[in-house]
Amino acid sequence: MTRFALRSAATIALTMTLTACGGGGIFGGGNQAPQQPEVEEPETTIWDLFSNRQNPNDAVAVNKYLWNASLDVLNFLPIQSVDPFTGVIVTGYGTPPGGGRSYRATIHITDPALDARSLKLSLQGPGGTAVAPGTVRAVEDAILTRARQMRIADGRL
Repeated sequence: MTRFALRSAATIALTMTLTACGGGGIFGGGNQAPQQPEVEEPETTIWDLFSNRQNPNDAVAVNKYLWNASLDVLNFLPIQSVDPFTGVIVTGYGTPPGGGRSYRATIHITDPALDARSLKLSLQGPGGTAVAPGTVRAVEDAILTRARQMRIADGRL
């Protein structure tokens, strides 16, 4: 075969392949239902979070008193990650003052209300061992008490 014949065969094969990928239109059949026009979303940037818009999807939806009280009560634990937009605080292992056992905590603040239902606390011992429910309840109570104290001190009661 000549070089011209090889190029022609390759061009025809490529054209047929691309035509087969067309999917619809005049020649391809495909889905004949009318298509909805796409609605373009306005482009957003990280700086839009700091603007003075009242979009509820951009607001941080955690209670600041619960957030600060959690960090205050569990200040003996090293912070591994925080995400104020989802309300999650993850700590590393640490030993409480006067205690002999180390713990790690995951705190999830689910609501902007200063309410016990807004606070989800998970404690783990070394190696992922379970912590007594009474201990978890005591830490939750300490966080809620501290949050109430902060709110009263803030003068917005």
